Amino acid sequence: MPSDNPDVPPLPSSEPSQVSVPPPILPTSDPLRNGVAIVLSLGLGIFLADAVVSLADDSFILLFGLHVLTLLREITCSLALAVTIVIYLLMGLTPLIPKRVFLPLSLFALVGLLATVPAAIYCYDRMQQISWVISLSQVLLGLFILHRMQGGFRLRWPLVAAHRLAGRGFSWRNLSGFLLANIFGLLPAILIYFVLGAVLALDHFSDGFVALRPAGLTVQVRKYIRPDGKTIQLVPMSHVGETPFYQSLARSFPTNALVLMEGVTDEQNLITNQVAYERMAAALGVAEQQEAFEPRGELVLADVDVSDFTPGTIAGLNLIMLVHAQGLNAGTLMKLLQFSQPHLEEQFFEDLLRKRNRHLLNEIEARLPAAEHLIVPWGAAHMPELAREIQKAGFQVVETRDYVAIEFRSKARKNKPAANTNP
Repeated sequence: MPSDNPDVPPLPSSEPSQVSVPPPILPTSDPLRNGVAIVLSLGLGIFLADAVVSLADDSFILLFGLHVLTLLREITCSLALAVTIVIYLLMGLTPLIPKRVFLPLSLFALVGLLATVPAAIYCYDRMQQISWVISLSQVLLGLFILHRMQGGFRLRWPLVAAHRLAGRGFSWRNLSGFLLANIFGLLPAILIYFVLGAVLALDHFSDGFVALRPAGLTVQVRKYIRPDGKTIQLVPMSHVGETPFYQSLARSFPTNALVLMEGVTDEQNLITNQVAYERMAAALGVAEQQEAFEPRGELVLADVDVSDFTPGTIAGLNLIMLVHAQGLNAGTLMKLLQFSQPHLEEQFFEDLLRKRNRHLLNEIEARLPAAEHLIVPWGAAHMPELAREIQKAGFQVVETRDYVAIEFRSKARKNKPAANTNP
C-alpha cells in the first residue's frame, strides 16, 4: 500500500525481479572422436602389454634359456600387429590422430623387421641380444606415448582422451597425402631395402661366390694353385640356370681335368619323390642343370649316399621333393604344417652341407697326388667352406671368372652369356 507521506520513499514491489542466468554448458558428444580415442587407447594398451611380455620373454631366454612366455608372446604380438595396422590405416582416413605420436607406434613392427635384416646377415650369433634391445625399445616407446597422452605416468581410462584429438574427422588432403606417401615413398623404400638386403646376404654368406647384379644372378669361378703346381677350380653351380651358362662352363673345363661331381646317391631308395627342379626352371624360363650341363674331362662322383643322413633330414627331403613334384596345394600345405622335427635346421645344415663338404674334402685330398688339375662344380652353398679349407692346405687364388647364371634382362638377350676374367 503506498504511503500518504510524500517524504517517505515507496516500498519496493513484492514481485521478484527477473535476473538473466545463462544455461549450463554441457559437453558435446562426438561419436567419431570418442571412437577413435577408444581405438587408440586399446592400441596403446596392447602395444605396451606386448612390449612387456616380449622384454620378459627375451630376458628369460638370455638369462636362463627358458621359453616360458613364448606362447603368450606370440598371442600379444599378433594382437599388437593387428591393432597397429588399424591405427596406421585410420591415420590415412582421419586427421584426428596425432601422427607425431602414433606414427612411430604403428610403424614399430616394420622398423623392427627392417632392423633385423642387417643383423641377421652380420650378427646372426647375437640375434637374441638384438631381439632384447628391440623389445626394450618397444617398452620405452610405449611409455613415452603413454606419458604424452596422460600428461604423466598415470593410468586412467581411456589412455588417450578424446579432447587430445584435434582436427576434422575427415580430410581429402590428409587421405591423398597418406596414399601418395605410401605408394611413392614407403613401398618403394621397403622394396629397395629388401633388394639391397638380399644383395648383401648373398655376398656375405656365399663369400662372394654368388652375387645379384643388374645383369642377373652371377656366380664366380675361382682357380687356386699350390706352390707345387697343383690346381683346384671351384665352380659354384645353380640347380637351374641359362643354357648358355652351363654350355660356357662345360667348354671351359680342360679335357685332361679330373672333375669331382656333385650328386647324392640313393642306393636304398629312401627318397620317395624324384629330385627334380622342373617347376622352378619352367617358372623362370631356364634349364635344369642335370639336362644342360655336360662337362668335359674325367668325371668322378664325389658325394655321399642318402643313407648317411639322419632320419629327420630324410623325412624333410621327402616332403620338400613332394612340394617340388606336386606344387604347393592344399594337401602339400597341410603336410608342411603337420611336419615337425626337433632341431631340423641344425640337422639339415649338418647333413646337407658340412657332412658332404667333409666327404668332398677327403676326396680332394685322396685325388690330388694323381691329378694336376681338379675341378669342383658343386652348389654355391658349399663354396665358402671348401675355399677356406683348400687355402689352409696352401692353395692361393690366381684367377676369377664371373658368369651370369640367371639373366634378368629380356629373353632376346639371354643367348649371350656374360663372362669376365680377372687374373
